Amino acid sequence: MTAQGVLLVTAVVWAVTLIRPVRWRALVAALPLPMTAALLATGHTVDGAQLVGVVGLNLFFGVVALTHHRFRWPILLADLAGVAGYLALAVALRPVALPFWPTLAATVALWLLAMLVLHRVPEPDPPTGHAARMPAVARLLLVLAGAVLTGLLGQVLRGLVVTFPYAGVLVAVEVRRDLPVFCRHFAGNSLALLGFLVGVRLGQDVSAAVALVAGWAGFGLVAAALHLPRYRDGKHRSAARSATGSVATPRDSDGKR
Repeated sequence: MTAQGVLLVTAVVWAVTLIRPVRWRALVAALPLPMTAALLATGHTVDGAQLVGVVGLNLFFGVVALTHHRFRWPILLADLAGVAGYLALAVALRPVALPFWPTLAATVALWLLAMLVLHRVPEPDPPTGHAARMPAVARLLLVLAGAVLTGLLGQVLRGLVVTFPYAGVLVAVEVRRDLPVFCRHFAGNSLALLGFLVGVRLGQDVSAAVALVAGWAGFGLVAAALHLPRYRDGKHRSAARSATGSVATPRDSDGKR
């Protein structure tokens, strides 16, 4: 990764540290800044491998959440397990040719299935207390280690180097207390990452600049479609509570108050 890429990763992680709601943390973490830097640095054209790489990002966060919260591994060891899972996916896909549009259809279908499953699974309770942040020097060392790792394993990763969790390694450390909830929200935002890759794919035959503009436009449109309805609904509920001066009483399983 270039120096500009390291700065972008640092900016994403820093922004995540400043945001409290997990939903918006997941959206910032999904911003395709590292992917943009990787595309510019490697010159890879977008194909089906990057679509599967988005699945790999979710695999990374899922493995980190499982090993850290369920098996009580230290967060850095859980991070390494997540990276190993991503690399295993890259190795498995190395000999496979993935045409873009059929892979896109399969990936969107997988996303829809995941959303249906997550909708039926109760959201975990938020943790209590405060977690210590990793020192700035340690964060920088992790960023550099990730850049060196991807450089050494570039032949294994190939196209998946674009979607490698450059920022994810540090983001997982920052949100470790909220990882189960964070994974749910990041999975939802993955559709916007697919929109970014579709835009890049459509524009890459014109020029790199057009491809990236189209990619960011695709990301923005899908992200807006995902988040604006919930944002407006939340504002309307807040306005209604302010107008009535009352708080809604939760319903029980029979729909009674």
